Amino acid sequence: MTDINLIDDLKGRGLIAQQSGDAEKLTEHLQQTRTLYCGFDPTADSLHIGHLVPLLMLKRFQQAGHRPIALIGGATGMIGDPSFKATERSLNTVETVDQWIQSISDQLARFIDFECGAESAMIANNRDWMGSMDIMSFLRDIGKHFSVNAMINKESVRQRIERPDQGISFTEFSYSLLQSYDFAELNRSYECSLQIGGNDQWGNITAGIDLTRRLNGAQVFGMTLPLITKADGTKFGKTESGAIWLAPEKTSPYSFYQFWINTADADVYRFLRYYTFLPLTEIEQIEQTDQLSESKPQAQRILAEQMTRLVHGERSLEQARRISEALFSGSVDTLTREELQQLEQDGLPTCEVTEAMTVTDLLVSSRLATSRRQAREFVSSGAVQLNGSVINEADLAMNADLALHDRFMLLRRGKKNFSLGCLNPSS
Repeated sequence: MTDINLIDDLKGRGLIAQQSGDAEKLTEHLQQTRTLYCGFDPTADSLHIGHLVPLLMLKRFQQAGHRPIALIGGATGMIGDPSFKATERSLNTVETVDQWIQSISDQLARFIDFECGAESAMIANNRDWMGSMDIMSFLRDIGKHFSVNAMINKESVRQRIERPDQGISFTEFSYSLLQSYDFAELNRSYECSLQIGGNDQWGNITAGIDLTRRLNGAQVFGMTLPLITKADGTKFGKTESGAIWLAPEKTSPYSFYQFWINTADADVYRFLRYYTFLPLTEIEQIEQTDQLSESKPQAQRILAEQMTRLVHGERSLEQARRISEALFSGSVDTLTREELQQLEQDGLPTCEVTEAMTVTDLLVSSRLATSRRQAREFVSSGAVQLNGSVINEADLAMNADLALHDRFMLLRRGKKNFSLGCLNPSS
């Protein structure tokens, strides 16, 4: 066990939204090594940053001497959690869900330690106990403990019922029973005594606490984490291009780094508390230093470095730094093929280049110019760079000799407007 008071630290970071029972009882309960769990339903082949706060919470508990269980919903993922969802989820095949389970399991191993003695983490799959349960056992042993009246009155369910165009199926309505039974089963098999989850899971968690008491005669606890929003009230973690994924194949380390770099000043210190493992005293010092400094705040850079290193490792962090510096300085010819591929993946707007095109054509195709006439004006004014060199010839033909690594043509107009041309090898 660490010397730090875990509950006090979590409160100081603003990471506790709700908790069951008496706070002193939970604090006392955690004086010994305990087992806790958090569930992750496989709804895609990767986790995204919306999963980071609960995932990092497991890591925080493990660092404080407790044993985390990452529960992957091989059964519940086949149904879909209706909590505060406007529409019914699409059902996926067993084969698809199993593929996603494997991908997510590999990701979990990067955050929690599976080989550290008594606190070693474990992965559980609720299909192991749900898959063999027959309908009569489900109804008699689990269903009889739930009041339909109480379930209907849950806010998350009532919202769907009040939408006549959507409603809620019995399948999704039963989700809470399955999640509740997960808690009871993990308590019975592994003495798990704490469930954590997002604040939208409060109703499911309290139902699990009650079912565990009824089935096992055990006192267990629940804790929810806050819904992470930005200062303007919008949900955190979504961009115009969609979710920010933890898999580098879906969101490149460079784009991941840039996402955190672009955090608003009004949010950055709160996010340092939520997402990093920096001591609270150090975060306070960063905030004070930024407030007193007349130069650019350092908090965004620190946040981006901490998160990219945590999720993708030191090498990927260094690549993200190199790409950022190269775009800023114009020294893009120093970038490796792998780094340019990150820009092609999702780092910059891209367009196809053929050897029949001129730089004027490329400017229009990349939308850095609205017309050929405007493109020529940009070139004549010296506002256009190709792979870091100023272009003065509007009819310069594009060919493989101009490309970086025989493929990439990084076009820049002015200081901040970029596009990446990708040479079609068959052109």
